[in-house]
Amino acid sequence: MPKIFQTLDKIRPLYDWTYKIVMFICKLLLVADILITTMSVCGRYISFIPDPAWTEQIVLTCMIYMAVLSATLAIRKGAHIRMTALDSFLPKKLVHILDLLSDIAVMILGIILLVQGYKVFMSPLAQFGKYESLPWLSRKWMYFPIPLAGASMIIFEIEQIYGHIKVFFVPEEKEVA
Repeated sequence: MPKIFQTLDKIRPLYDWTYKIVMFICKLLLVADILITTMSVCGRYISFIPDPAWTEQIVLTCMIYMAVLSATLAIRKGAHIRMTALDSFLPKKLVHILDLLSDIAVMILGIILLVQGYKVFMSPLAQFGKYESLPWLSRKWMYFPIPLAGASMIIFEIEQIYGHIKVFFVPEEKEVA
């Protein structure tokens, strides 16, 4: 069975590449958030800097995208909030099984977000709704983070679940001190 894991490990660079792209997008969103907020605040107090009405809605939309994408990055690194207080008292195999079940539950959530989020994204509410301050911009972009988060969660949860299954078939390597 370990031969199949050697074959599947070859797609790990694809996950690394995906992680880097999502991280880069999060960085761009953060920079955009900071620049737009700075322009808005300065525009209130400095007469020659404009203070457009659209800044608040765009900043909030960028924050939503950044929040859901960074949450999926936490899934990849195993940095999301979870209960681990009893892990040191339980058998390792049971901890691996519980981690696997936890990741399966998160993946199910990702599937629900993808399917239901896509329905909302394609609904008339999203299609024909407009931002108040940007009437030419469809509100569907405010709903797009929901299916985007679902898809990202699924991608990174597949890798996590694969890692948990691999632990059962491939012996762990001992660290040399």
